[in-house]
Amino acid sequence: MRATEVTTGRRFVVALDDGEDFFPALDAFCRDTGIRAGHIPTFIGGFSSVRLVGSCGPLEHPERPLWDEIKVETLEVLGAGTLAWDTVNSKVAPHIHVTAGLKGASADGLTSHLLGGTVQFISELVIEEWTAPTVTRPQSPDLYDVPLLTFGDSN
Repeated sequence: MRATEVTTGRRFVVALDDGEDFFPALDAFCRDTGIRAGHIPTFIGGFSSVRLVGSCGPLEHPERPLWDEIKVETLEVLGAGTLAWDTVNSKVAPHIHVTAGLKGASADGLTSHLLGGTVQFISELVIEEWTAPTVTRPQSPDLYDVPLLTFGDSN
């Protein structure tokens, strides 16, 4: 386990509009405000389409991370995540999971890691900045290159 106390900074409410691409809009917001780390305690919204980590077949290696994706259309989403600095690409690296209700399938649900999505109508996020310590997300070669949250000098 790794843990640290964080110092929080600013808190924002962000509304992404119809047709916006979720991650590029989030990246632009973080660049414009100078946010390098933080968390999204919650967000809600509609999406015309999303890409989620998932597979339609059996997992060949269930103990390993899954890098496959599925595409789902017309859904409502509830999500949360963390933001950490990607030192290799010099930008914020989000880690966001969502629970999504499929509008056209009796609101049947999916839960997974969000890889991308296009906003339908609006998506409303609360973002709280972490100002200390430095929080990064380097890939861990020992764990299939999964990016892991790290704090301060352990980066």
